[in-house]
Amino acid sequence: MKLGLLLGTGAFVDLYGLPSIAGNIPAGEKTVWSNCWAHCHCSCLLKMVVEGDRIKRVETDDMGDDTFGMHQTRACLRGRSLHKRTYAPDRIKYPLRRVGKRGEGKFERITWEEAYEEVHLRLKNIIATYGNDSIFCRIGYNSIPGPYHFVERFLNSIGGHVEAHGNYSNAQINEAVKLTYGGHFNDSSPMEMAFSDLIVLFGDNPAVTRMSGGGGTYLYQVGKNKSKARTIIIDPRYTETACGREDQWIPIRPGTDAALVEAVAYVLITENRVDEGFLRTHCYGYDAEEGDPEKGIPPLPAHLGYKAYILGTAPGETPKTPEWAAPICGVPVQTIVQLARDIANARAPFIAQGWGLQRQAAGEQNSRAVCMLPILVGKLGMRGTCNGANAFSAPESNMVMMPFGDNKVKAKVPCFLWPQAVLDGKNMTAKKDCIRGADGLKTDIKCVVQYQGNWLLNQHGGTNQLAELLRDESKLEFIFIMENHMTASARYADILLPSITWPENSRYNVYGTYAVYAEPVVERLFGCPHPYDVFTELARRFGVEKQFTEGRTWDQWQDHLYVQTREKSPNLPPIEELKAKKAIRLPYDPDEERFGMKKFRQDPGANPLKTPSGKIEIYSLELAQRAQTWIMPEGEKLTPLPQYCETWEGYSETGKSQYPLQFISYKPRSRAHSTFGNIPWLQEAVEDCLHINPIDAQARNIRQHQLVEVFNDRGKIHVPVRITPRIMPGVVAKAEGTQYSPDTRGVDTGHCANTLTKLGGRSHVVKANAVNTCLVDVKAV
Repeated sequence: MKLGLLLGTGAFVDLYGLPSIAGNIPAGEKTVWSNCWAHCHCSCLLKMVVEGDRIKRVETDDMGDDTFGMHQTRACLRGRSLHKRTYAPDRIKYPLRRVGKRGEGKFERITWEEAYEEVHLRLKNIIATYGNDSIFCRIGYNSIPGPYHFVERFLNSIGGHVEAHGNYSNAQINEAVKLTYGGHFNDSSPMEMAFSDLIVLFGDNPAVTRMSGGGGTYLYQVGKNKSKARTIIIDPRYTETACGREDQWIPIRPGTDAALVEAVAYVLITENRVDEGFLRTHCYGYDAEEGDPEKGIPPLPAHLGYKAYILGTAPGETPKTPEWAAPICGVPVQTIVQLARDIANARAPFIAQGWGLQRQAAGEQNSRAVCMLPILVGKLGMRGTCNGANAFSAPESNMVMMPFGDNKVKAKVPCFLWPQAVLDGKNMTAKKDCIRGADGLKTDIKCVVQYQGNWLLNQHGGTNQLAELLRDESKLEFIFIMENHMTASARYADILLPSITWPENSRYNVYGTYAVYAEPVVERLFGCPHPYDVFTELARRFGVEKQFTEGRTWDQWQDHLYVQTREKSPNLPPIEELKAKKAIRLPYDPDEERFGMKKFRQDPGANPLKTPSGKIEIYSLELAQRAQTWIMPEGEKLTPLPQYCETWEGYSETGKSQYPLQFISYKPRSRAHSTFGNIPWLQEAVEDCLHINPIDAQARNIRQHQLVEVFNDRGKIHVPVRITPRIMPGVVAKAEGTQYSPDTRGVDTGHCANTLTKLGGRSHVVKANAVNTCLVDVKAV
C-alpha cells in the first residue's frame, strides 16, 4: 500500500508524548529508536536497549494503545531478535580472499587496502576483456533499509552492468496483473475486508509473511472482525492464516488453481451469474469483440473468447465443468459448485492471491485465472473488493531512493535466468529468453556482484547443479560478495567483504503510520567501514568518485533524500523535527477508501487502463502477439486466455513419474529466506521439518519425527518429518531458506529446499522462479 493510501489529514503525533507501557528504563541502560527490515518490509518500530557499547535487548513499539489508527506496530519474533543477528558467531568480521577451491569456504584475512586493490584490478580486467555487459548484479532482500542503491550506482558509474528484471518472489503475478490490468499495483488494502461479506484467499499466508503489528495480518484481523466476512482459504496447506480464522479450507493440488477457476467460471456462466454488462463495457475478450480499428484494437471472433473456451464451444475444447476440474485439482465437484455460488451471491467479495501459486511453470496463468473471479461477477473497483491480485504486498516506503545513475548496458535478463547467462548468455534473446531492453545479450556473464541476500546459491533452483557452475572458474571468473554472515553463497566468493547490520546504520524511513530517523544504535563492529564508503573508495580508484558521491557522505545523502521525499509528501514532518523526536506517528483515517480501479469502474472510456485495448484484457493482445513471434520450448505455449496448462512435473505427471509427490516450499516464521536462520532462539521456536499427510506417511512406513530422505534425480535432503493432516495427500512441503550443506555423500544435511528443485525450471512467460513445480519421493533414513 502506498503512503497516499494510508494517510489522511490531521496533526502529527509525537511518539515520545504518548504513554509507554515499558515503565522507567533501569539505570545504566538507554533506548534508541530504530526499525526492522525483516524482508516483510513492514518496518516495525523497535526500541533498542543499549548498555555500554552493546545492545542488551530489543523492545518494540510501546507507545499509544490498541485504538485502530493509533495502534502499536509491534514487531514479530524476528524483529525482536535483531540484536542476536548483529552478534551472531558466523558474522564476517574482516576482508577475506579465497585460498581454496570455490565453495570450500577457505579464506585468508587481508587488509582493506588489499581488498580495494584486488576488487579494482579484477573488475578492471573483466571490463577490459569482455565489457560491462559481462557483469551481473543483484541486491539481496536482507540489505540495509533505505536508499541503498549505491552498489548499482557504483557499477553504472564505471560503465554499467546487466540488470535483472523481475524478482524471485513475484515476477509472475506482476506480469499477470500487467497483462490483465495494464500495470503492477496493489489493488486493495486488507482494511477493505471491513466492508466485505466474503473473503477468498488463494495461496496466501500473511499470518507468516506479514505477521507483525505493522503488517497486513493485523489489518486483515481488524477488517474481518468488523465485517464478520465469511473466509475461504484455498491452499495445499492448512496455513497459519487459516488456523482459527477461516470458515472453510479448500485443499488444492499445487499448480492447478487455473483449473479450479475455470470450473467456477463454468458454473457462473451456465447459471447466468456473470455480470454481462460489466464484461461488455469494461473488458476485452470475454465473448466476440467488434474492436476499434482507429485505436488499433482488432476484432475478436466469439470462438476465441473466454466464454467459448469455458463452455467448450471453441474448436477442440472440452467444457470446463466441475466434473472435469475435480480430478485435476483435487477439489470435490460440490465444493466447486458451492464456491461459485458463494462468490456470485456475495455483495462485495474480497478475492486475492498470494505468491505461492505463481511460483509455478505456468504461474502467470494461475495468477491471471484468479483475477478472472472478480472480473466475471463485476465486483471490483468498489468498497470491500479486490481485483484478484495480491492484497498483502508490503507497504511501500515513500522515501525517494538514491538514484541509480545511467546504466549504459540496456539489456536486462530475467532474474531467474542469470545462471543461463553465465553458461550461454551470448545466445540468449528477447524472443526466446525474455531479455528486455535489447534484442539479446552481447556476451556471457563473467562476473557476479552480490550485495547480501544469499541469492547466488541458496535461493535459486537446483543448488547441486548451480554449485558445479559456480565452481567453474572458466565460466564465472570473478565473484565479489559483501555480506554480514558466512552464508552458503558467501562460501563461493573470490573476495568476501564484511558489511554492517541494520543497528549499525543510520537512515530515514517513512512507512505507513509513522516516520522514523534511525541513528546507529551501536558503533560499527570490527572497525568495518560503512558499505557506501567502501564503494566510494572503489569509485575513487576508477576515477569516478565525484560522479558517484556527488560530494555527499552517506548521512548527507540521507538528509538530501528525505528533503526530496518531503517535497513529494509535504504532510511529512520537517527534517529538524524528525531528527529531534526520532519517531513520529503519521495521521491515519481508518475509514478512508483503500481500493483501486474506482475511476475505471465509474467511467472506463475516460479512465482507460494501460492495456493495448484500454480495458481489462481477458484475452491478452500482448500475449497473442508474443505467441506469434516468441520461440517456445517443446511442451510450452503462450495462450492469450488465462487457461490451465499442464507442465513438466505438474500434477498430471505424478502418475507417470517415479517421483509421485508434489513438493512445495513455503515461508517460515523464523526466517526471511535464510536471514535470521543463524539465531538459535528462532530455530528452537519454529520446527524445520517436512510436512507429509498421514496417508502418504503410512504408505512409506514413516514414523512421526523420523529423519527422512526427500529425493529426486537432482538431489537428496535429510530432514525430520512432521506427519500432519494440515497438508493434503500427494503433496509434501518444507520451509525454504535453510542453508545448503552437502556432505561427502552428496546428501544435503542442511535440507535446503532448492536442492530438489530444477536449475533451468522457469515459468512460461517471464521465465521466472518455478520452484513449486517439483516432484519427489520420500523414504525413511
